[in-house]
Amino acid sequence: MGIFSIIWMIIIGFIVGALARFFYPGAVNMGFWMTTLLGIGGSLVGGIIGSLLFRSEGGKFHPAGIFLSLIGSLILLYGYLNFVK
Repeated sequence: MGIFSIIWMIIIGFIVGALARFFYPGAVNMGFWMTTLLGIGGSLVGGIIGSLLFRSEGGKFHPAGIFLSLIGSLILLYGYLNFVK
């Protein structure tokens, strides 16, 4: 994994995290890094959901698309706001 892959992961993670914060009802107070981690974690959760619903060739894990990443981020955001905070 190169430096550009890490930079793109941060950018896409922030976009997905910001979308999750936008679609979640109510005010969500998070900084840039927590929003980015929310989006990256949501992509992992979305990838797990996607691998459970749609079997990939060879059984390998693949990252989720924007839609499943958003669903995963919303799940993580719900858990964070209701159980951690």
